[in-house]
Amino acid sequence: QVQLVESGGGLVQAGDSLRLSCVASGRTFSSNTMGWFRQAPGKEREFVATISGSGSSAVYTPSVQGRFTISRSNAKNTVYLQMNSLKPEDTAVYYCAAARTGIPSYRTNPGLYESWGQGTQVTVSS
Repeated sequence: QVQLVESGGGLVQAGDSLRLSCVASGRTFSSNTMGWFRQAPGKEREFVATISGSGSSAVYTPSVQGRFTISRSNAKNTVYLQMNSLKPEDTAVYYCAAARTGIPSYRTNPGLYESWGQGTQVTVSS
């Protein structure tokens, strides 16, 4: 498995931006789909965005489409989530995850992701 460490969370106001980073270690992850998920208090973990191993394909949940951008640098073993125009409903713990080998980016079920980071808190005040 790959080890994942997220960073970049914080407390911001509505309309602000944040960029989350996720650094992978342990093995090469360039062939694996990567994803960002989030979990708000009292809610189930939900898919936010995924990106293919090459970075050529990305999928977003409708509520963040047009505001968030997922990207990756395989040279740096890092996945990013640029979050713009943040809303209070974006408040959650954000997790980075690595999919099992062979899983395409359009597969967004958390159960298909085998490695998870510890999460980073994002809080958006109104």
